[in-house]
Amino acid sequence: MPTETVDTLIVGGGLSGIYAAYLLAQRDESFVVLEARERLGGRILSPEHQNFFSDLGPSWYWPEIHPKMAGLIQEQGLKGYRQFENGLGRFQRPNGEVQTVSGYATEPLSWRLQGGMMALITKLCEKIPENAIKLNHPVCHIEKNGAEAHVSVGELEKEPWARFRAKKIILALPPRLTASTILFTPDLPDNLTQAMLKIGTWMAGHAKFTALYEEPFWRQAKLSGQAFSQRGPMGELHDASNNEQGPYGLTGFVGIPAAQRHNQQLLIDAILSQLELIYGKPAAKPTILFYKDWAREQFTATKLDQPPMYEHPLYYPPARQTSFWDGIIHFAGTETATKNGGYLEGALGTAERAVG
Repeated sequence: MPTETVDTLIVGGGLSGIYAAYLLAQRDESFVVLEARERLGGRILSPEHQNFFSDLGPSWYWPEIHPKMAGLIQEQGLKGYRQFENGLGRFQRPNGEVQTVSGYATEPLSWRLQGGMMALITKLCEKIPENAIKLNHPVCHIEKNGAEAHVSVGELEKEPWARFRAKKIILALPPRLTASTILFTPDLPDNLTQAMLKIGTWMAGHAKFTALYEEPFWRQAKLSGQAFSQRGPMGELHDASNNEQGPYGLTGFVGIPAAQRHNQQLLIDAILSQLELIYGKPAAKPTILFYKDWAREQFTATKLDQPPMYEHPLYYPPARQTSFWDGIIHFAGTETATKNGGYLEGALGTAERAVG
């Protein structure tokens, strides 16, 4: 089996991996991106309906505090728009009773990207050579060999079906997923492996939905689309509409722990019932409903990610290391950020750090 040789090998085709590839392409350096899925984006996922793209992964960025995201969006000729927050909110008590409450604007102000967050991935890929991105390429083994690393693609207990070697490897995927799915030779130090396993993968335990409608009936009732529930199955809701035109949407996060989300259809039925309770009968009949359980994505989550995260973690590089094996392997991905970890901003910062 021939071995392909490049200067830099990027493992993972989410935002950090694709941005790293974009930066290397600007320098005209040789690189390859290996993505395990059949698509790019990682936790960025934006299914299309009537030329509108709903974000089932990260939805927002905050220009006031995230200058890398704001600058890159502008540089790529993309446009953002303010999260709709005008009007009153709704609050659901544990007994199901719903009341109208004062609405509020988030601080700092939240923005959405026209075309969905996937528009940023698509735009960056326009500057990356097509043959430099390889989908359906799950990395199973990385071996140190002198001043370079040999990388095998396939399944751990089977013969690899592709091999690469590079002077530099960028691990642009969550540390917990890396430690759980990739074999390293020689073994990584125990303290580094344990640190990687302890870093929770952001969004990996979450499930998210978006329901789209022809009419913004909640806006017509002077509601913002914001709602919080102590009953569930959704704990939090927001307006998820197109910019100043249809389709109009409501999006939310399922509050039920991943271990209890076995029956997707039952859960969707419960979501529609809850929407009707909060917003009235039209809410139970969306034109289309998108649902994504990230805990069931093998290239996002591990069993360790099943317990829900109730607050945003403080992220940092595993064992405070941004690289190992004498600088051959570098960590990227938002969970390894020293600043803005868990956010798209953090993903961009780690890509810049890894590329150097």
